[in-house]
Amino acid sequence: MTVPEAITIDGPASSGKSTVGAILARDLNYLYFDTGVMYRAVTLGVLQSNISMLEESRITTLAEKVVIDIKPPSKEDTRQYDVLLNGVDVTWKIRTREVDQHVSQVSAYAGVRKAMTFQQRQIGLRGKVVMVGRDIGTIVLPEAKLKIYLDASAEVRAMRRYQELINRGEQASYENILAGLRKRDEIDSTRKIAPLKPAEDAVIIDTDQMTVQEVVERIKAEIR
Repeated sequence: MTVPEAITIDGPASSGKSTVGAILARDLNYLYFDTGVMYRAVTLGVLQSNISMLEESRITTLAEKVVIDIKPPSKEDTRQYDVLLNGVDVTWKIRTREVDQHVSQVSAYAGVRKAMTFQQRQIGLRGKVVMVGRDIGTIVLPEAKLKIYLDASAEVRAMRRYQELINRGEQASYENILAGLRKRDEIDSTRKIAPLKPAEDAVIIDTDQMTVQEVVERIKAEIR
C-alpha cells in the first residue's frame, strides 16, 4: 500500500486524536506531531522573557521570531517527540502548571496562530508525519492526501476524560468536565480564525461506539 506523506487528524477536544495519532504514527514509522505543543513552546518563551500575557503585540513578535521544531524522540523517557525552542530541548518544560495556566490565552492571539501555522506547515511538508490538531486539514496542510476528522458526542468525550482522571487517582466531576468540553467546543467552532470544522474532503469517523484500535484500523483501511 502507498502511504500518504502526511496524514492529518482533526477533531474536538477529547475525541481521541492524540491517542490515535500516536499509535498510527508508531505503526507507520512516521513522526507523530501534536501541533498544540507549538503553542505551549511559545507560552514558555513568553514566560522566560517576562512578557505580560496581556501584551499581545510583544507576544506576537516573539512568536514570529522563535524557531520551534519537532523531532523524533531522542531519549527513552516516555516522550513521543522532542520539542525544540530555538534549538533547546524543552519537551518537558512545556508541561509545567504555569504553561498550562497561560497557553489558552497565548494561542488565542491571531498573530501567534499565524506564526505557528507557518512553522507547523514547514514541518508537515517534510513528509512522513501524522499531524494532530483542530485546523490541520483545513488550514495548515490542506493538500494532505488523507485527512481524518474524529468526532464523538460531548457526553462520550466527557466520560472518557472523567475515566482517565479517575484511573490516575485524581478527583473529577463528570458534570464539570462536560460543561468545560461544551464551552471549548463553542469557542473552537465559532472563532473567526481557523474554526474547528472538517475539511471538505475529510473522512469523518464517529468514535462514540469504537475502541481506539478500531479507529486506528479504520484509518488504515482508508490508507489501503
